[in-house]
Amino acid sequence: MEQLNRIELLGVVGSVRLQNIGERRMAKFTMVTNRAYKNKEGAPVIESTWHNVTAFEGRNVRDLEKIEKGRYVHVWGRLQIQHYTGVDGMERTSVDVLCTRIDFVSLGEEVPYEL
Repeated sequence: MEQLNRIELLGVVGSVRLQNIGERRMAKFTMVTNRAYKNKEGAPVIESTWHNVTAFEGRNVRDLEKIEKGRYVHVWGRLQIQHYTGVDGMERTSVDVLCTRIDFVSLGEEVPYEL
């Protein structure tokens, strides 16, 4: 049986850090996705979730310099979970999205969905 680890996010970029890793360029950035719903009392609620994304420049990941705070992006990738010990000695877990494709979306533009 084939296994699958895939995630797709559409949201807004927060912080961005570009760097060179050998011959390749890499971007580490945060992005936020929002979910709007009404609670039991009928009041509107917006639930925000922040994601850590790592993107290496390649065939489907280009123009890393376009990744900037406030920009809408559509990201495809896979989840990577890492366990580590912090400087305070506490065990921590980090969940990151390893980006395999990124599209830059303009407000009002229809997002191309692939099934």
